[in-house]
Amino acid sequence: MSTITTAQNSARANSITLLDEAKAKTNLLGMTQAQLSDYFKSIGEKPFRATQVIKWIYQHGVTDFEQMTNLSKSLRDKLMFNACVTPPKVIHRQYSDDGTRKWVFEVTGGSLVETVLIPADDSKVDGRKTLCISSQVGCALDCSFCSTGKQGFERDLSAAEIIGQLWVANASYMSDDNDSLADIDHSAWENKVTNVVMMGMGEPLLNYDPVVGSMALMLSDHAYGLSKRRVTLSTSGVVPKMYELAQDIDVALAISLHAPNDELRNELVPINKKYPLAELIAAAKHYVYDVNPRHKKHVTIEYVMLDGVNDSDAHAYELAALLEGLPSKINLIPFNPFPHAPYDKSSNNRIHAFSNILSQAGFVCTIRQTRGDDIDAACGQLVGQVADRTRRSAKWQQSIKDRSAI
Repeated sequence: MSTITTAQNSARANSITLLDEAKAKTNLLGMTQAQLSDYFKSIGEKPFRATQVIKWIYQHGVTDFEQMTNLSKSLRDKLMFNACVTPPKVIHRQYSDDGTRKWVFEVTGGSLVETVLIPADDSKVDGRKTLCISSQVGCALDCSFCSTGKQGFERDLSAAEIIGQLWVANASYMSDDNDSLADIDHSAWENKVTNVVMMGMGEPLLNYDPVVGSMALMLSDHAYGLSKRRVTLSTSGVVPKMYELAQDIDVALAISLHAPNDELRNELVPINKKYPLAELIAAAKHYVYDVNPRHKKHVTIEYVMLDGVNDSDAHAYELAALLEGLPSKINLIPFNPFPHAPYDKSSNNRIHAFSNILSQAGFVCTIRQTRGDDIDAACGQLVGQVADRTRRSAKWQQSIKDRSAI
C-alpha cells in the first residue's frame, strides 16, 4: 500500500512540475513585432527573428517551433523550452446552415467567451468572411438591451486570447477536425477571414493595449495583412480612448449609438451619463478629420431598433440632425430578444420607414440581416451559453419579475 502511495505521490509531483513548467513558458501568440523583438533580445537572440516567427504563426498557422525550419536547431530547442504558441481552447463550436460559425472558448481561469464568423450573402462572389471578436469576459457597461451586459464584467482578455480567436477561425477552414491541429497542411495554410470587427463581448476601448496590439497584428504585412478598412473597432463611447486611438492606429470606427438624444441614451447606454452625445460626436469628428485626415473615411453608426422606444419618425429626424457634418454610414440592427428582455423588436415596416427618412436626409443606411439564428449567433446573443460569474444577471432578472408583479 505504501509503495503504491509513494508511486502515486511521485507521479503527482512530476505532473505538477510539468504543469508549472508549462505555465512558466512565454506565449508568443499576440505579441506585436516590437514585443517579440524585445523577447528575442532578452533570450540573447537577434531581433529579426521576430519577423520570421510572426510569419510562421500567422501566415502558415504553425504553433510547433520544430516546424519553423528557417530557425536554427539551437533556437528551436531554446523556444521549445522557454516559449509556446497557444491559442485559447475551443470547448464548443457550431456551424450554421448559412455558413455562420460560432465558437465558445475557455480562457485562462476557466472563463468563457464567444466568437462568431459571418460570411457575406454573396460570399460565393467575393469570399468575404467577417469575424466578430470579443475583447473582455462579459462587459461592464450594462447597456439595457444587451444580453452580454447582463452577465456583468469579469476580466479583460489578453492579446493572445484576442488574436487567438482569429487564429482559430482561420484554422477551422484548414482542418475537418477543429479539435485537433494534427491534420493541418501548413504549407497550404490560407487566411480565410477577410474582415474583423471588435464587436463581440466587452468594450474594446476599456481593454486598450491588448486590443490595439492585436489590431496591429491584423494590419501587419508580416501577419494577417488586412486592410485598415477591413478592421473595425466598435465602441459605446469611451471618449478619451477614442482620441488616443486616433493617435495610435488607423482602423475603421463604429459607434454603438442607439439613441438620438441624451435622455434616451442615458437609459439605453449608461456610459452616456459620463460622456454625453456632444462629446461623443466631437470625438468621432476628430477621428475622421483632425489626425492625418482620412480621405473617404466615415464612421459606422450602430442603431438597434427597439419597438416603441427609439424607432419613431421623430427619432429618425433627430438622429439625422445629430449626425449632420459627420460622415456616417448608419446600420440599423433589428433587436434580438433574449430571456427577460424588457424590449421588443421593431416591425419590419417601422424599420424600413426609419431607414427611408435617413436615406432621404442623405445618409447611407443599411438594415442588418440576421444570420446564424439556428446557432444563436445574431447580434445581441453573443452571451449564448457563456456562464454568468457575477450576480448582475440574477439581480436584473429579479427586477423584471418585481416590475411585472406591480
